[in-house]
Amino acid sequence: MAKDAPGMKGYRSRNQGGQLRDKRDDTHVRTIEKQYGVDLDARPDMHLGTFLKEHHIKSLNDLITGK
Repeated sequence: MAKDAPGMKGYRSRNQGGQLRDKRDDTHVRTIEKQYGVDLDARPDMHLGTFLKEHHIKSLNDLITGK
């Protein structure tokens, strides 16, 4: 399996329409920090969905890119 696009980290599956699947909201923050090499300054066992909601961020992509 090839990487999806230049600059993307890892391999992400796609849904039937070809769009990238969303990252699960119950993924731990420590996993995101490790996978993307970022420090989110949050509890490592916090869920991604909770972190995004508390910081008013729409998606993992917005979190990583800083939008």
